[in-house]
Amino acid sequence: MDASLSHQHPHPGAEGLQLAASSTFTGQGIAWTALRAAIFQSLAEAKRPLSAYEVSDAVSQQLGRRIAANSVYRILDLFVAYNLAKRIESRNAYVANIHPECQHDCIFLICSCCGAIDHLDDDQLAKAMRTHATSRGFIASRTVLELEGLCRRCNG
Repeated sequence: MDASLSHQHPHPGAEGLQLAASSTFTGQGIAWTALRAAIFQSLAEAKRPLSAYEVSDAVSQQLGRRIAANSVYRILDLFVAYNLAKRIESRNAYVANIHPECQHDCIFLICSCCGAIDHLDDDQLAKAMRTHATSRGFIASRTVLELEGLCRRCNG
């Protein structure tokens, strides 16, 4: 398979993700506030997808003041819009995007036992799905690719 179509990215670590996120915002002229940094940090350090309520609780505890979930949702939506985070639709949860410089559809692998998440990048598969949809007269506005099952650790 062509490496440009199917590829993996090494995880840059929470600090690398935070630097990429702040650079993205400041490069676009968007303020990288302490609240945005704290919310992104909670995603970058998480070992699993987090809901806005879980992020709100973690950030509230970290900052020593209550942060409303609706404020967290707005910031998470902003992160998604700038490709800094991905939304896991089936879980109504979010993860930091480990490769925000890439614009393509991620295929998420979600463990129904432990909640761990992994992802595949397969542009050929995503393109084939869009092509099939288009051939049926369907115009996709958003792609959600999620597989639920057991991860290697829980499976074996």
